[in-house]
Amino acid sequence: MPNHKQVRSPAGSIREDGRYPIDLTGPHSHTLVIKPGVGSLSIGPSQLGNKADLHVDPYAPINWNVFDSFATPAGSPWPRFLYYTGSDAGFFNWAKERPIEEMTWVPILSKDMVVDASQSKLHSLHIELDQFESRLHLKLPKRQVSEYFRLSVAGDLSRFSVNGDMPYSLTLKPRTSRRKNHAPVLLPDLGELHQVTSLTLRNEPLAQPVSLTCLERFQNLTSLSLWGNFCDLELLARQTQLTNLELRFMPDLGDLPPLNVWPLLDRFIAFNVEEITGKRLRQQMKARANTRPWTGHASVSQLRKPEWWTTEFGRPFSSWPKRLAKLANEAYDVAQAALAQARSLADAEAAFTAFTVRFNTLKGIETIERDDLGEAVWQLSQSDHQIGQPITEEMAQRWFDAARDY
Repeated sequence: MPNHKQVRSPAGSIREDGRYPIDLTGPHSHTLVIKPGVGSLSIGPSQLGNKADLHVDPYAPINWNVFDSFATPAGSPWPRFLYYTGSDAGFFNWAKERPIEEMTWVPILSKDMVVDASQSKLHSLHIELDQFESRLHLKLPKRQVSEYFRLSVAGDLSRFSVNGDMPYSLTLKPRTSRRKNHAPVLLPDLGELHQVTSLTLRNEPLAQPVSLTCLERFQNLTSLSLWGNFCDLELLARQTQLTNLELRFMPDLGDLPPLNVWPLLDRFIAFNVEEITGKRLRQQMKARANTRPWTGHASVSQLRKPEWWTTEFGRPFSSWPKRLAKLANEAYDVAQAALAQARSLADAEAAFTAFTVRFNTLKGIETIERDDLGEAVWQLSQSDHQIGQPITEEMAQRWFDAARDY
């Protein structure tokens, strides 16, 4: 059995599952529970509930060295994957000595912050900027310290800047709304990050589109990966230096240039894309192979009809636990069927009220789930009915608010 005394063991000496008191924010402030086969650890404020393994005030200083004693059964540093929501950037100093395989940080900043990660041994860093309006500036790890450093930034990208050696790869996920009819999102000026050679842009498949006009600033790209909903795809024709192009979960590829505009392309993936352009891409891929064989992987797979996108991504319950998502989708189906038969606003109100009260007795409806249900109510207000006048967003929201206890 593991020792229940305060952990003061040599680095990497503790490899067993069990419960360990640790001095995370003060003497014996927390108990660390290590479960079989779990290589990740989440630290954050109590509002995160069971989404955080260790609850810590977001402004409390953290003693990151308490984890030095822990290792995986194979001997590598444990935890392998860290998730932290808070203001303590001390893990960058900790990583000068103890490498971090993957770090996800949601900064909670009361003022602008400059972080020096130039000597940090980080393999992968994910930053999510949506909590506050303060700015974050990052001095990137030096290449000789972390040669294959991968950087990912999500949320309000205008609050982020860097200097230093460019990351091996960059992933950007700008904040977008769930309404695909909203005006396209334009990426802000990202300064030195425009020098990267490998870029991934991510968005949800049915979200507000992201414009690819931003690509004109990325002059050094040889690898580009797109996930989700984008517009201005014709501008990809200017990226003639690409050797790798990946398209995933894209419901609209109508403006995509033909493959022969990228003469250096040796790797191409189209996965879960709309069917019409997907078939055309298959033909182009085979034609290209006849003139110049693909040296890397080349495939077009999982072609999707228009209705697939709506059923798979159209509803806001995809991130819910399976049990709750099943209940939510069933309630949504019932409400949609009732609205299809509705002939008056009273019928519509009854359908919305029945949908809303289904969740009054369910556990696990927190702020995020409530927002998702609000989005579902908006979607339902846009569905087919026989009332003869529109169900406005304000009307549907009023019925929702009147019936909910969450």
